[in-house]
Amino acid sequence: MNKESGRSVSVWMDAATARRGSLLQDLNADVCIVGAGIAGITTAYCLAREGKSVVVLDDGLIGGGETSRTTAHLSNAMDDRYFEIERLHGQQGARLCAESHTAAIDRIESIVAEEAIDCDFERVDGYLFLHPGGSRELLDRELEAAHRAGLTQVRRLDHAPLKAFDTGPCLNFPSQGQFHPLKYLAGVVDAIENKYRGVIKTGTHVDSIKGGVPARITANNGRVVTAQSVVVATNTPVNDLVSIHTKQAAYRTYVVGARVKPGSVRKGLFWDTANPYHYIRLHEEPSQGYDLLIVGGEDHKTGQADDAAQRWAQLEEWAGVRFPMIEGIEFRWSGQVMEPIDYLAFIGRNPLDQSNVYVATGDSGQGMTHGTIAGILLADMIQGRKNPWEALYDPSRITLRAAAEFTRENINVAVQYTDWLTGGEVSSTDEIQPGTGAVVRQGLKKVAVYRDVRGNLHGRSAVCTHLGCVVAWNSAEGTWDCPCHGSRFDHDGRVINGPAISDLAVEDEISPEPRRLVIENP
Repeated sequence: MNKESGRSVSVWMDAATARRGSLLQDLNADVCIVGAGIAGITTAYCLAREGKSVVVLDDGLIGGGETSRTTAHLSNAMDDRYFEIERLHGQQGARLCAESHTAAIDRIESIVAEEAIDCDFERVDGYLFLHPGGSRELLDRELEAAHRAGLTQVRRLDHAPLKAFDTGPCLNFPSQGQFHPLKYLAGVVDAIENKYRGVIKTGTHVDSIKGGVPARITANNGRVVTAQSVVVATNTPVNDLVSIHTKQAAYRTYVVGARVKPGSVRKGLFWDTANPYHYIRLHEEPSQGYDLLIVGGEDHKTGQADDAAQRWAQLEEWAGVRFPMIEGIEFRWSGQVMEPIDYLAFIGRNPLDQSNVYVATGDSGQGMTHGTIAGILLADMIQGRKNPWEALYDPSRITLRAAAEFTRENINVAVQYTDWLTGGEVSSTDEIQPGTGAVVRQGLKKVAVYRDVRGNLHGRSAVCTHLGCVVAWNSAEGTWDCPCHGSRFDHDGRVINGPAISDLAVEDEISPEPRRLVIENP
């Protein structure tokens, strides 16, 4: 299992994610970046090409986390709608939002050209269409708000250009984009290392991030990177205990890749207005002799459902009705999305921290453009340049008009702590099948128990090391997921996704159980 991902495999993982040597000596740099996904690598590139010395650290592979699980839509069409962005952030905020996402697509295109990256980048149009029973008024409101935001080329059409089914009225967002995210990262990494002499270390778990002059980033082997600035680009910040995590929520989202004959589906980005919405794009697989229709949706709160098979089946049914030319399903995977309460990413100085500690989080389902915005904005901030997007994405912002969303999300988190009062998911460890896990009550404790394929049991505390929620088994990905703030741990309890930064604690014994218990080293 890819340490950062899970059991499911996305179409992009065919292009092997890159591994580098781990951090084996202390280093000093102008900027240390923790996280080698789209946000971290883009930030490193933007700074390195301006002459800054950069060190990037990641505990897994380059692009091996959520970047490898995206559907790689490059869009300035906001999935939460421009009329909602305008309500929460004002008309100027909506204009800056449109400007920044448009600039992100342009920047990706320019990097692809400048560095001659073969990553299947191309411009395509986007189409927002109504789900069955959807109100046409929504399209009217969104069209007007998009125009006020400066996207004056957006227009209303009678239907999207799909032969398979009639979408009905839709909005056309021209000049969007798509690419192969891991091929893109590979090209950017090559430029960072070979043109700009940046340093990238993988297999390096960061235990501590401390601001100050210099900032100190300590790995679990004791090695230290000192830097004038540090950027935490770990999907969700591992250096922030509470502040940002009360303002965003983690969701699992599901994707299927369906085989269709080449040319049978028009290229483009397509979204409906359902909640959760469906998103569609086409990826060509010429070496395989087919195109891959990528269809996603069926989101739920991380750790609050374990029914991936049903959700994939629902996606397949939804797609099959609309695209009868589907010949079979080649891929099923899931990913994690951080959804801010006010629909925009948090990019900038970390709240309540030293002024030289920066974060990038809150992808809101548009991680490729938000991650690129992070690279542009953080490079400007670290270089001391003013950027008009800074206030819009400020992690310290308080959006009063999002108070209802803030209350709803945090009530949901509070409810999860009642898991302490319930029994285990199984009454006996005998019920846990090989290759699966379950939470077991052991007196006053709750234990996350995994049975390996040889039948041996492995016990870890079921208490998330972030803020003490009880984790839940994710049978599709073979991980322990926290229902409060989205931390994830592999089947052996090793942390693979923040905000937790530490592994689940080892449990010494489980009883009653006739089979051998394997005690993990901490």
